[in-house]
Amino acid sequence: ERIHPHLKNVNLLPEQIEACHRRDIRVPIYVTVQWDEYTADRQRDWLCIDEKGTEFGTAPLQAGFYRFLDVFHPGYRDFLREHVREILETMPVDGFFFDIVQPRWSLAAHWIDAMDEAGLHPEDEGDRQRFANRVINEWKREMTDFVRGFNPDATIFYNSGHVGPRHRATLDAYTHYELESLPSGGWGYLHFPQTMRYARGMGHDTMGMTGKFHTSWGDFSSYKNPPALQFECFQMLALGAKCSVGDQLPPNGELDPHTYDLIGGVYGEVERKEAWVQGAAPVVEVGVLTPEEFVMSRAAFHAKSERDQPAIMGAVRMLQELQVQFDILDSERDFSAYRVIVLPDAIPVDETLAGKLKAYLNGGGAVLASYRSGLTPEGDRFALEEWGVTYKGPAPYSPDFLVPGDLIREGLAPTEYVMYLQGLEVEPSEGAEVLARVEVPYFNRTWRHFCSHRHTPSSGQIADYPGIVQAGNVIYFMHPVFAQYQENAPRWCKQMVDNALRRVLPERLVAVDGPTSLLASLNRQAGENRYVLHLLHYVPERRGQAFDVIEDVIPLYDVKASVAAPEWVSDVRLVPGGEALEFDQTEGRVRFTVPKVNGHAMVEIEYA
Repeated sequence: ERIHPHLKNVNLLPEQIEACHRRDIRVPIYVTVQWDEYTADRQRDWLCIDEKGTEFGTAPLQAGFYRFLDVFHPGYRDFLREHVREILETMPVDGFFFDIVQPRWSLAAHWIDAMDEAGLHPEDEGDRQRFANRVINEWKREMTDFVRGFNPDATIFYNSGHVGPRHRATLDAYTHYELESLPSGGWGYLHFPQTMRYARGMGHDTMGMTGKFHTSWGDFSSYKNPPALQFECFQMLALGAKCSVGDQLPPNGELDPHTYDLIGGVYGEVERKEAWVQGAAPVVEVGVLTPEEFVMSRAAFHAKSERDQPAIMGAVRMLQELQVQFDILDSERDFSAYRVIVLPDAIPVDETLAGKLKAYLNGGGAVLASYRSGLTPEGDRFALEEWGVTYKGPAPYSPDFLVPGDLIREGLAPTEYVMYLQGLEVEPSEGAEVLARVEVPYFNRTWRHFCSHRHTPSSGQIADYPGIVQAGNVIYFMHPVFAQYQENAPRWCKQMVDNALRRVLPERLVAVDGPTSLLASLNRQAGENRYVLHLLHYVPERRGQAFDVIEDVIPLYDVKASVAAPEWVSDVRLVPGGEALEFDQTEGRVRFTVPKVNGHAMVEIEYA
């Protein structure tokens, strides 16, 4: 009954598998889990129910198939298992791509009963989400065990549109990660580097996934601009991922040749670069804790809100523009591999994390923290005296103004700079060094008194609380500088963060003399005795209102670069072409000039 009534070739999937196997192509099978219109229409008791007693997702008379099925319902759970059993028993299975696998709660009777039994409160949205996380994790483990009972070699991936700290609890249920990230389809150009810099530390093989579409899935007869597809695939290589480009088979069952000309043109270049990315590991110096870890169970799940935390997005944008080599971490990761740990804006520090950070600092590490990062989960005090500040409360004025001192002013004029988002009032500890003062406005803008169109100007009066403080190897910003940079990108915020980082990280792994639109990523192939520096220069533009596009490749010429290389370097070449570059090596750094970066350049640094 699940064969489409107009499908002429009812054996389409087995024939596709056979055709691919003849060409040595693996074929994981796609199974949608929580979206299934046929089932939703016929088994409405299997649907998730919201607070109003209605079904989540598409209304019955709307075009679409976005009603959420409930994997906690025993009837649907049994059906899914039998559906997968039928696939495993009737055709060769290389693996499964289970799609739409999200922690969605329901207020159906069996959910309420189970939550009561677990001591959770159905009326509390946080408890509902915590129980939904438990339900989906149990289902994934159950399904993985079921598949392995038939085929222990099958690859298994559960897709929810994002991979992040929530996935740590079910590491064993996955054989690998696939990072769905269509920049023009709602993810944007910041999402892939954000999720890849996290996922690559989880120990699983990882694949990036974009699409051939101009917009997103189902955008038939549309084609991504070739430079955009180049950038998306080459960035996957630069950050250590394999490549996947999604297409969708039209109803006539015929592949679109123009689509595969587009993909093939980029994959031909990927093939030429493969030798310099296989087995490559990122070389990093900074670890950035993600706020995503601490919002997973607060409210109803939404993939976009889970992944689009302003603080981590601003940190990714800023550090990439500064060409810092960094990973994104959760609190369970080992900090010792990093010279600096960044806590952007919204990282609560409980007793366990406090002990870990204290040990890291005692071992010679450094910390850069901002705004509420470092406060206890209760938000009433800073967890560590090493922060060098005492919490007083929200800053009394907003916007206020930062006046950077001589130690943090490089690249900035000697004046005050508006800080649009409200910060915290803190008191510096004895011995802490104030790197930036705060000036306050004449008054806060209200309907009773205001000045001009936006905020009140600085009164020139110095506040009795600091803006940036350094205590030993800890530098603290009282403003949410990373969320602010994500909102409207004030260069002075980035410059002050850059200057602060240089105080605890005076020499970075990579230094490139180029525009901030030039991305740099350093990898190491230990087996080949070489580093590989990736330079990417593709500039996304907001040409339409909906999303950024890349249409043109803007080449850069004579780009000077240097890389920290403690080994004796024997050769520096552009690859895959093999053009030798002149270089010199002094004081543990190798310096060279790349004659042209035409979108993507790779520099092989071979050492003895």
